[in-house]
Amino acid sequence: MALREDAHRCVAGRDDVAVGLQPNTAAKRRHPQGAEDAFGAGQMSVFLCDAREDAIREQYHLKALLGRRVDGLIVVGSKTDPRPSLGRDLAVPVVYAYAPSEDPEDCSIVPDNVSAGSLAVEHLVSVGRRRIAHISGDVHYTAAQDRALGVASALAAAGLEQVGPVRYGSWTEAWGRAATHATLDDAPDVDALLCGSDQIARGALDALHERGAAVPRDVAVMGFDNWEIMTSGARPQLTSVDMSFKTLGRIAAQRLVDAINGRPAQGIEAVPVHVVVRGSTIAGA
Repeated sequence: MALREDAHRCVAGRDDVAVGLQPNTAAKRRHPQGAEDAFGAGQMSVFLCDAREDAIREQYHLKALLGRRVDGLIVVGSKTDPRPSLGRDLAVPVVYAYAPSEDPEDCSIVPDNVSAGSLAVEHLVSVGRRRIAHISGDVHYTAAQDRALGVASALAAAGLEQVGPVRYGSWTEAWGRAATHATLDDAPDVDALLCGSDQIARGALDALHERGAAVPRDVAVMGFDNWEIMTSGARPQLTSVDMSFKTLGRIAAQRLVDAINGRPAQGIEAVPVHVVVRGSTIAGA
């Protein structure tokens, strides 16, 4: 359970619901907003705790929250890799958001990263791109692997081959610049770069500008996360897959309320994502 902001309590009605949140970027801070919106509508108070990806700290916060006699817990991970379950012996229901529980009988709410990869390729193909390269982040992240699966599936469905292998690296602008230069050195005829995050895509835009390539005329660029500070500040503004973080938070909150009311859900629920089109793939958009 974690949140980078200071822990705080929202004053509300007679029920207390503990919400654990661990956003890794400003984009992931949409999780608590979505969850708090849903709880606020139901007149419930919310506790936020930061475990900083530390198992000992997590257990400390868990004990403290249970000591406050909360009615339920939402545990949010910093990445979509499966995480250990808190177990089934707790006195309150638990919902896992973003990072699913390893226990299939727990309730987990996650973004649909496979669909995200497919939708991205479908958009690029729809605007006439045929030579698509994929630059991603850390290969060990489940999100990176799932998106690559979706990309491969959509390319196959369109009768296209990906330009070179997925270039895995870090979730940074610096990696986006370096990987873009390497990609264009190997395949100068690339007409689209699908980047594993908006940060990587910003680096790709920088590299294309350095090489005198016009975006999107020569090369279209697309990212993931729809992080406004990255997408709106890009030139041209960046087309991105919105991972529906706020919706994810609201659904997690609703599943927790259902469980508190005796209607628990089980398994992994994937939240649909969508493409937000801007000028990096369609001129003037």
